Amino acid sequence: MRRLLVMAYFYPPLAGGGVHRVLSFTRHLPRHGWACTVVCAGEQDYWVRDESLLARVSAETEVIRVAGGSALSALLRMRAASTAGRRSSSRFAALRSLSDWFLLPDSYVGWAARAGRAAAARIAAGGVDAVLSTSPPDSVHLAAERITRAPGSTSRRLPWIADFRDPWIGSNFRTPPTAWHAARHAAMEARVTGTADLVVTASRTHHDELASRTSARPARLIHLPNGFEPLSPERAPSERDPNAFRIAFTGQLSLMEDAGTLLAAVHQVLQREPASRGQLRVDLAGPYDDKWAARTSALGLSDVVRFPGQIAHEATRELQRTADVLVLWKPTGGRFRTMVPGKLYEYLDSGRPLLALLHAEDEAAGLVKRAGGTLVPPGDVGALADELCVRWRRWRDGERTADQRVAWLGDYERASLAATLAGALDGLMAEPSR
Repeated sequence: MRRLLVMAYFYPPLAGGGVHRVLSFTRHLPRHGWACTVVCAGEQDYWVRDESLLARVSAETEVIRVAGGSALSALLRMRAASTAGRRSSSRFAALRSLSDWFLLPDSYVGWAARAGRAAAARIAAGGVDAVLSTSPPDSVHLAAERITRAPGSTSRRLPWIADFRDPWIGSNFRTPPTAWHAARHAAMEARVTGTADLVVTASRTHHDELASRTSARPARLIHLPNGFEPLSPERAPSERDPNAFRIAFTGQLSLMEDAGTLLAAVHQVLQREPASRGQLRVDLAGPYDDKWAARTSALGLSDVVRFPGQIAHEATRELQRTADVLVLWKPTGGRFRTMVPGKLYEYLDSGRPLLALLHAEDEAAGLVKRAGGTLVPPGDVGALADELCVRWRRWRDGERTADQRVAWLGDYERASLAATLAGALDGLMAEPSR
C-alpha cells in the first residue's frame, strides 16, 4: 500500500467546516490503496473542538501533532474567560488585523514552518509516496513546497498535491492591507499553483478561475467538491416537535453578517404575528461572536433564539433533520462567490426545506436552486421575514413538509470523491519520471 502524507492544520479533535474534508480523505483513501499520515495542529490549538470526531479517525491513520506555533494559539490563551463556542469579536478582529500586516501569508506561518520540519523528518524515515497540503491556512502550501521542491531536499521527487478548500487568503476573509501585501500574496499563490504536481479545488468557480489564467496556470487541475458523509440508512427517522416551528442554522456564525439579518427578520415575524412567539424556535448552532448574543438580547429574542455553541457533529446532523426550515448564508461580496459552504451538502442530505441568503450568480446558489431551495438576497431582512411568515402560517395551519432528498446528491458523497482523488494520485505515480 502506498502512503500519502497530508499536511493539514485542522484535524480532530479540532472542529469546524475545514476538518471534515480532510477527515474523509483519511477514512476512505485506504480502500483505494493509499494509507495516510497526517501532520496537524495540537489538540488544543483551535477554539472550536469536537471530541466526538476522534472516533472517526481510522485506527490505521498515523497522526503527527505539531502543537502551538500559531498566533491563534496565543489568542486562545488570552480568552480564558470566554465560554466554549464563543469568542470576543473585538479582540479577535484586533489580532487578525495585526497579523494581516506582519505575518505572511497568514497567522499560521510559524506553525507551518514547524509542521514542515516534522513532515520532512517523517519523509526521511521512509515509506511516504506523495504529499498533500490542504488550506486554509495557506502557509501550509509554502511548507509543503519547501520540503518537496527545495534544492537538495531528499523528498523533492515526491508528487505534491495542493488542495484548496477555499481560494488563497487574499481572496477570502482577509484583505491585504497594502498593494505590496497584495503583490506578495499573488506571487506566493502563483508559485504554489505553478509548481504543485496537482492542484485541487473545492469549488468549480475557483477551478475555472485558475484554468483561465495566462500565467502560473496549474499543469494539472481538478475540481473535487467538499461533499458530505451520508446518514446511515438504518438510522431511525428523527422526531419533530409538533408544538414548535423550528428554524436552524448550523456552522460558523463568527464573521457572518447575515446572522444579524436572520435575527432582524425573526424580530419582524414576531411583530407581524405575535402569536408565533409561543411556537417559534431558532437554533443557531456553531462557533459565534459574542455580539450576536448581545444583539439577540437587545431585540428581545432571548426566549426564541438559542446559541448552543459548538455541538458534536452527530447532534448537528440531528438538528438539521428536525428543523422545519434550514437557513444558509456565507460571507457576502464578490470575493466569496467561489465559496460553497460544506454544510450545504449536509443540508441537502437532510431533505429539509432550505432558505439561502445567497446571490443568484454564486456557485452555491446554483446547487440550492437545483435542489428546489429558495434564494433570498443577502442582507434583505424584509424578504427573509416574508418567507418565514409564509412558512410559519402554513405550519400553523397544519401543513407539514416531508423530507425531499434529491437523487443527484449521491454524486457528492465523500467516499466517491476520495476514489477520484486516489485515481489522480495513482496517475501521478504512474508517470515515467516516478
